[in-house]
Amino acid sequence: MRVLVTGGAGFIGSHIADLLADSGDEVVVLDSLLPTAHGSSTPPAYTGRHRFLRGDVTDTEMVAELLADVDVVCHQAAVVGHGIDPSDAPSYALNNDYGTAVLLAGMHAAGVSKLVMASSMVVYGEGRYSCSEHGVVPPSPRRQSDVDAGRFEPTCGTCGLDLAWQLVPEDAPLAPRSTYAATKLAQEHLAGAWARQTGGTVWAMRYHNVYGPRMPQNTPYAGVASLFRSSLLRGEAPTVLEDGRQQRDFVHVHDVAEANVLALRAEGPAGEITPLNICSGQPHTVGELAEELARACDGPAPKVLGGARPADVRHVVADPALAGRLLGFKAKTSFADGIKGFATAKLREPVNV
Repeated sequence: MRVLVTGGAGFIGSHIADLLADSGDEVVVLDSLLPTAHGSSTPPAYTGRHRFLRGDVTDTEMVAELLADVDVVCHQAAVVGHGIDPSDAPSYALNNDYGTAVLLAGMHAAGVSKLVMASSMVVYGEGRYSCSEHGVVPPSPRRQSDVDAGRFEPTCGTCGLDLAWQLVPEDAPLAPRSTYAATKLAQEHLAGAWARQTGGTVWAMRYHNVYGPRMPQNTPYAGVASLFRSSLLRGEAPTVLEDGRQQRDFVHVHDVAEANVLALRAEGPAGEITPLNICSGQPHTVGELAEELARACDGPAPKVLGGARPADVRHVVADPALAGRLLGFKAKTSFADGIKGFATAKLREPVNV
Protein backbone atom coordinates (compact mmCIF):
# COMPACT_ATOMS: atom_id res chain seq x y z
CA MET A 1 0.00 0.00 0.00
CA ARG A 2 1.35 3.43 -0.92
CA VAL A 3 0.23 6.05 1.59
CA LEU A 4 0.46 9.83 1.47
CA VAL A 5 0.93 11.13 5.01
CA THR A 6 0.37 14.87 5.21
CA GLY A 7 2.10 16.41 8.20
CA GLY A 8 4.30 13.34 8.19
CA ALA A 9 7.27 15.12 9.80
CA GLY A 10 5.13 16.17 12.74
CA PHE A 11 4.49 14.64 16.12
CA ILE A 12 1.76 12.12 15.27
CA GLY A 13 2.25 11.90 11.51
CA SER A 14 5.88 10.82 11.82
CA HIS A 15 4.98 7.90 14.07
CA ILE A 16 2.28 6.81 11.64
CA ALA A 17 4.76 6.98 8.75
CA ASP A 18 7.31 4.89 10.66
CA LEU A 19 4.77 2.25 11.66
CA LEU A 20 3.57 1.95 8.06
CA ALA A 21 7.14 1.57 6.81
CA ASP A 22 7.84 -1.05 9.48
CA SER A 23 4.93 -3.03 8.01
CA GLY A 24 6.33 -2.84 4.49
CA ASP A 25 4.10 -0.07 3.15
CA GLU A 26 5.50 2.71 0.98
CA VAL A 27 5.18 6.14 2.57
CA VAL A 28 5.21 9.55 0.93
CA VAL A 29 5.54 12.39 3.45
CA LEU A 30 4.33 15.91 2.72
CA ASP A 31 5.12 18.54 5.35
CA SER A 32 5.57 22.30 5.22
CA LEU A 33 7.65 22.35 8.45
CA LEU A 34 5.59 25.19 9.89
CA PRO A 35 7.75 27.29 12.24
CA THR A 36 5.04 27.15 14.93
CA ALA A 37 5.72 23.41 15.21
CA HIS A 38 9.27 22.89 13.97
CA GLY A 39 12.39 24.60 15.29
CA SER A 40 14.26 24.10 12.03
CA SER A 41 13.54 24.30 8.31
CA THR A 42 15.55 21.10 7.86
CA PRO A 43 13.49 17.91 7.89
CA PRO A 44 13.95 15.91 11.11
CA ALA A 45 16.39 13.02 10.79
CA TYR A 46 13.64 10.47 11.38
CA THR A 47 12.02 11.38 8.05
CA GLY A 48 15.08 10.10 6.19
CA ARG A 49 13.63 6.63 5.68
CA HIS A 50 10.68 8.00 3.69
CA ARG A 51 10.22 9.91 0.47
CA PHE A 52 9.96 13.44 1.86
CA LEU A 53 8.64 16.53 0.11
CA ARG A 54 8.60 19.90 1.77
CA GLY A 55 5.42 21.56 0.65
CA ASP A 56 2.07 22.84 1.73
CA VAL A 57 -1.20 20.93 1.57
CA THR A 58 -2.72 24.13 0.17
CA ASP A 59 -0.49 23.80 -2.93
CA THR A 60 -2.95 22.49 -5.52
CA GLU A 61 -0.37 21.44 -8.09
CA MET A 62 1.90 19.63 -5.65
CA VAL A 63 -1.00 17.82 -4.01
CA ALA A 64 -2.37 16.74 -7.39
CA GLU A 65 1.04 15.38 -8.41
CA LEU A 66 1.43 13.36 -5.22
CA LEU A 67 -2.10 11.96 -5.32
CA ALA A 68 -1.60 10.58 -8.81
CA ASP A 69 0.41 7.71 -7.41
CA VAL A 70 -0.98 6.79 -3.96
CA ASP A 71 -3.63 4.36 -2.75
CA VAL A 72 -4.84 6.10 0.39
CA VAL A 73 -4.33 9.35 2.30
CA CYS A 74 -3.58 9.83 6.00
CA HIS A 75 -4.20 13.52 6.65
CA GLN A 76 -2.38 14.77 9.75
CA ALA A 77 -1.28 18.24 8.60
CA ALA A 78 -2.80 20.97 10.76
CA VAL A 79 -2.18 23.95 12.97
CA VAL A 80 -3.09 22.66 16.42
CA GLY A 81 -3.55 23.77 20.01
CA HIS A 82 -4.97 26.79 21.80
CA GLY A 83 -2.72 29.22 19.97
CA ILE A 84 -2.18 32.76 21.14
CA ASP A 85 -5.31 34.82 20.42
CA PRO A 86 -7.88 35.39 17.64
CA SER A 87 -5.18 36.76 15.35
CA ASP A 88 -4.31 33.09 14.71
CA ALA A 89 -7.68 32.47 13.03
CA PRO A 90 -6.56 33.03 9.41
CA SER A 91 -3.69 30.58 9.86
CA TYR A 92 -5.98 27.94 11.36
CA ALA A 93 -8.58 28.37 8.61
CA LEU A 94 -5.99 28.35 5.81
CA ASN A 95 -4.01 25.34 6.93
CA ASN A 96 -6.78 23.23 8.42
CA ASP A 97 -9.86 23.96 6.34
CA TYR A 98 -8.67 25.29 3.00
CA GLY A 99 -5.84 22.75 3.03
CA THR A 100 -8.34 19.93 3.60
CA ALA A 101 -10.55 21.24 0.79
CA VAL A 102 -7.58 21.25 -1.61
CA LEU A 103 -6.70 17.70 -0.58
CA LEU A 104 -10.26 16.41 -1.02
CA ALA A 105 -10.59 18.02 -4.44
CA GLY A 106 -7.30 16.45 -5.47
CA MET A 107 -8.36 13.02 -4.20
CA HIS A 108 -11.55 13.25 -6.26
CA ALA A 109 -9.60 14.14 -9.40
CA ALA A 110 -7.08 11.34 -8.79
CA GLY A 111 -9.67 8.69 -7.93
CA VAL A 112 -8.32 8.15 -4.40
CA SER A 113 -11.32 7.01 -2.39
CA LYS A 114 -10.13 6.56 1.17
CA LEU A 115 -9.12 9.12 3.80
CA VAL A 116 -8.01 8.71 7.39
CA MET A 117 -7.90 12.14 8.98
CA ALA A 118 -6.85 13.68 12.27
CA SER A 119 -9.76 15.17 14.15
CA SER A 120 -9.86 15.97 17.85
CA MET A 121 -11.82 15.72 21.07
CA VAL A 122 -12.12 19.52 20.93
CA VAL A 123 -15.09 19.19 18.57
CA TYR A 124 -17.19 18.18 21.60
CA GLY A 125 -16.43 21.32 23.57
CA GLU A 126 -17.43 20.34 27.10
CA GLY A 127 -17.75 16.64 27.82
CA ARG A 128 -20.85 14.67 28.76
CA TYR A 129 -22.49 15.32 32.13
CA SER A 130 -25.40 14.01 34.16
CA CYS A 131 -27.48 15.58 36.92
CA SER A 132 -28.75 13.43 39.78
CA GLU A 133 -32.18 15.01 39.27
CA HIS A 134 -32.42 15.55 35.52
CA GLY A 135 -30.23 12.92 33.87
CA VAL A 136 -27.90 13.80 30.98
CA VAL A 137 -27.91 17.56 30.55
CA PRO A 138 -25.72 20.22 28.96
CA PRO A 139 -23.66 22.12 31.55
CA SER A 140 -24.36 25.73 32.33
CA PRO A 141 -21.96 28.13 30.59
CA ARG A 142 -18.73 28.75 32.49
CA ARG A 143 -18.90 32.17 34.16
CA GLN A 144 -15.81 34.21 34.85
CA SER A 145 -17.12 34.99 38.32
CA ASP A 146 -17.17 31.26 39.14
CA VAL A 147 -13.64 30.80 37.82
CA ASP A 148 -12.42 33.78 39.85
CA ALA A 149 -14.03 32.30 42.96
CA GLY A 150 -12.48 28.88 42.37
CA ARG A 151 -15.76 27.19 41.42
CA PHE A 152 -14.84 25.02 38.46
CA GLU A 153 -17.37 22.18 38.37
CA PRO A 154 -20.18 22.65 35.82
CA THR A 155 -23.71 22.86 37.14
CA CYS A 156 -27.16 21.89 35.93
CA GLY A 157 -28.96 24.74 34.22
CA THR A 158 -32.27 23.66 35.74
CA CYS A 159 -31.50 23.00 39.40
CA GLY A 160 -27.98 24.34 39.88
CA LEU A 161 -26.54 21.07 41.26
CA ASP A 162 -22.97 20.07 40.39
CA LEU A 163 -22.85 17.64 37.48
CA ALA A 164 -21.02 14.32 37.25
CA TRP A 165 -18.92 13.63 34.17
CA GLN A 166 -19.62 10.65 31.94
CA LEU A 167 -17.84 9.02 29.02
CA VAL A 168 -18.32 10.97 25.78
CA PRO A 169 -19.59 8.87 22.84
CA GLU A 170 -19.05 9.84 19.23
CA ASP A 171 -22.70 10.85 18.78
CA ALA A 172 -22.49 13.48 21.56
CA PRO A 173 -23.44 17.04 20.59
CA LEU A 174 -20.64 18.98 18.91
CA ALA A 175 -19.93 22.44 20.31
CA PRO A 176 -16.41 23.70 19.52
CA ARG A 177 -15.19 26.44 21.86
CA SER A 178 -11.95 27.63 20.22
CA THR A 179 -10.72 28.62 16.78
CA TYR A 180 -8.82 25.36 16.50
CA ALA A 181 -11.88 23.37 17.51
CA ALA A 182 -14.06 25.17 14.96
CA THR A 183 -11.62 24.35 12.16
CA LYS A 184 -11.41 20.68 13.18
CA LEU A 185 -15.18 20.37 13.02
CA ALA A 186 -15.17 22.13 9.65
CA GLN A 187 -12.64 19.55 8.43
CA GLU A 188 -15.02 16.78 9.45
CA HIS A 189 -17.91 18.46 7.62
CA LEU A 190 -15.82 18.92 4.46
CA ALA A 191 -14.68 15.30 4.54
CA GLY A 192 -18.22 14.09 5.18
CA ALA A 193 -19.53 16.04 2.18
CA TRP A 194 -16.73 14.59 0.02
CA ALA A 195 -17.60 11.04 1.14
CA ARG A 196 -21.28 11.47 0.32
CA GLN A 197 -20.54 13.03 -3.07
CA THR A 198 -17.93 10.48 -4.15
CA GLY A 199 -18.82 7.29 -2.32
CA GLY A 200 -15.47 7.53 -0.57
CA THR A 201 -14.61 6.36 2.94
CA VAL A 202 -13.50 8.62 5.79
CA TRP A 203 -12.33 7.68 9.26
CA ALA A 204 -12.19 10.81 11.46
CA MET A 205 -9.83 10.07 14.33
CA ARG A 206 -10.89 12.20 17.30
CA TYR A 207 -7.66 12.25 19.26
CA HIS A 208 -7.76 12.88 22.95
CA ASN A 209 -4.67 14.21 24.79
CA VAL A 210 -1.79 12.67 22.86
CA TYR A 211 1.72 12.66 24.34
CA GLY A 212 5.05 10.99 23.65
CA PRO A 213 8.36 11.33 21.78
CA ARG A 214 8.79 14.02 19.11
CA MET A 215 6.39 16.52 20.66
CA PRO A 216 7.45 20.11 19.93
CA GLN A 217 9.03 22.21 22.65
CA ASN A 218 8.27 25.69 23.92
CA THR A 219 5.30 26.50 21.72
CA PRO A 220 1.78 27.69 22.65
CA TYR A 221 0.48 25.39 19.91
CA ALA A 222 1.53 22.23 21.78
CA GLY A 223 -0.54 20.04 24.08
CA VAL A 224 -0.45 20.25 27.86
CA ALA A 225 1.99 17.34 28.23
CA SER A 226 4.50 19.14 26.02
CA LEU A 227 4.03 22.40 27.92
CA PHE A 228 4.70 20.64 31.22
CA ARG A 229 7.74 18.81 29.86
CA SER A 230 9.12 22.02 28.33
CA SER A 231 8.83 23.75 31.71
CA LEU A 232 10.66 20.90 33.42
CA LEU A 233 13.43 20.97 30.80
CA ARG A 234 13.93 24.63 31.71
CA GLY A 235 14.09 23.71 35.39
CA GLU A 236 10.73 25.35 36.05
CA ALA A 237 7.68 23.98 37.82
CA PRO A 238 4.77 22.96 35.56
CA THR A 239 1.88 25.40 36.00
CA VAL A 240 -1.61 23.93 36.30
CA LEU A 241 -4.76 25.98 35.76
CA GLU A 242 -8.01 25.61 37.72
CA ASP A 243 -7.55 23.21 40.66
CA GLY A 244 -5.83 20.49 38.63
CA ARG A 245 -8.80 18.13 38.97
CA GLN A 246 -10.08 18.50 35.40
CA GLN A 247 -10.35 15.06 33.82
CA ARG A 248 -8.76 14.09 30.51
CA ASP A 249 -7.74 10.94 28.64
CA PHE A 250 -3.99 10.90 27.95
CA VAL A 251 -3.10 8.52 25.12
CA HIS A 252 0.41 7.62 23.98
CA VAL A 253 1.43 8.52 20.44
CA HIS A 254 2.46 4.93 19.67
CA ASP A 255 -1.11 3.82 20.35
CA VAL A 256 -2.46 6.65 18.21
CA ALA A 257 -0.21 5.61 15.34
CA GLU A 258 -1.47 2.05 15.62
CA ALA A 259 -5.08 3.24 15.51
CA ASN A 260 -4.38 5.13 12.28
CA VAL A 261 -2.74 2.12 10.64
CA LEU A 262 -5.71 -0.05 11.63
CA ALA A 263 -8.04 2.52 10.04
CA LEU A 264 -5.93 2.66 6.87
CA ARG A 265 -6.33 -1.11 6.53
CA ALA A 266 -10.01 -1.27 7.53
CA GLU A 267 -12.57 -1.16 4.74
CA GLY A 268 -15.00 1.23 6.39
CA PRO A 269 -18.48 2.25 5.17
CA ALA A 270 -18.53 3.80 1.70
CA GLY A 271 -20.10 7.22 1.31
CA GLU A 272 -19.80 8.02 5.00
CA ILE A 273 -17.55 9.66 7.56
CA THR A 274 -17.05 7.59 10.69
CA PRO A 275 -15.74 9.49 13.73
CA LEU A 276 -13.86 7.51 16.38
CA ASN A 277 -12.59 8.43 19.82
CA ILE A 278 -8.89 7.57 19.90
CA CYS A 279 -8.07 7.37 23.58
CA SER A 280 -6.59 5.21 26.29
CA GLY A 281 -9.77 4.54 28.24
CA GLN A 282 -7.82 5.52 31.39
CA PRO A 283 -8.97 8.96 32.61
CA HIS A 284 -6.58 11.00 34.75
CA THR A 285 -6.56 14.57 35.97
CA VAL A 286 -4.32 17.28 34.56
CA GLY A 287 -2.89 17.62 38.06
CA GLU A 288 -1.95 13.93 38.08
CA LEU A 289 -0.16 14.37 34.77
CA ALA A 290 1.85 17.30 36.11
CA GLU A 291 2.73 15.49 39.34
CA GLU A 292 3.75 12.23 37.67
CA LEU A 293 5.81 14.01 35.04
CA ALA A 294 7.56 16.24 37.59
CA ARG A 295 8.37 13.18 39.69
CA ALA A 296 9.64 11.21 36.69
CA CYS A 297 11.80 14.17 35.57
CA ASP A 298 13.05 14.74 39.15
CA GLY A 299 11.88 18.33 38.75
CA PRO A 300 10.07 20.90 40.88
CA ALA A 301 6.54 20.16 42.05
CA PRO A 302 3.71 21.65 39.97
CA LYS A 303 2.14 24.98 40.85
CA VAL A 304 -1.65 25.12 40.82
CA LEU A 305 -2.60 28.62 39.74
CA GLY A 306 -6.39 28.58 39.52
CA GLY A 307 -7.99 30.55 36.70
CA ALA A 308 -8.77 29.26 33.23
CA ARG A 309 -8.32 30.25 29.63
CA PRO A 310 -11.45 31.49 27.80
CA ALA A 311 -11.90 28.30 25.73
CA ASP A 312 -11.03 25.81 28.47
CA VAL A 313 -13.49 23.05 29.38
CA ARG A 314 -13.74 21.12 32.63
CA HIS A 315 -13.94 17.40 31.86
CA VAL A 316 -13.65 15.51 28.56
CA VAL A 317 -13.30 11.76 29.00
CA ALA A 318 -13.78 9.50 26.01
CA ASP A 319 -15.75 6.33 25.43
CA PRO A 320 -13.30 3.99 23.62
CA ALA A 321 -15.86 1.32 22.72
CA LEU A 322 -16.56 2.20 19.07
CA ALA A 323 -12.90 2.20 17.97
CA GLY A 324 -12.54 -1.17 19.65
CA ARG A 325 -15.59 -2.54 17.91
CA LEU A 326 -14.88 -1.20 14.40
CA LEU A 327 -11.07 -1.29 14.28
CA GLY A 328 -10.13 -3.73 17.03
CA PHE A 329 -8.17 -0.90 18.61
CA LYS A 330 -7.21 -0.88 22.27
CA ALA A 331 -4.46 1.31 23.69
CA LYS A 332 -1.55 -0.73 25.08
CA THR A 333 0.50 1.91 26.91
CA SER A 334 -0.43 2.43 30.55
CA PHE A 335 -0.36 5.91 32.04
CA ALA A 336 2.47 5.01 34.43
CA ASP A 337 4.67 3.47 31.74
CA GLY A 338 3.90 6.19 29.23
CA ILE A 339 4.75 9.05 31.57
CA LYS A 340 7.91 7.31 32.75
CA GLY A 341 9.08 7.02 29.14
CA PHE A 342 7.97 10.53 28.23
CA ALA A 343 10.12 11.98 31.00
CA THR A 344 13.25 11.13 29.01
CA ALA A 345 11.82 10.97 25.47
CA LYS A 346 13.46 13.07 22.83
CA LEU A 347 11.43 16.11 21.87
CA ARG A 348 11.76 18.19 18.73
CA GLU A 349 13.95 21.27 18.57
CA PRO A 350 12.61 24.25 20.55
CA VAL A 351 10.25 26.53 18.66
CA ASN A 352 10.66 30.29 18.84
CA VAL A 353 7.31 32.06 18.42
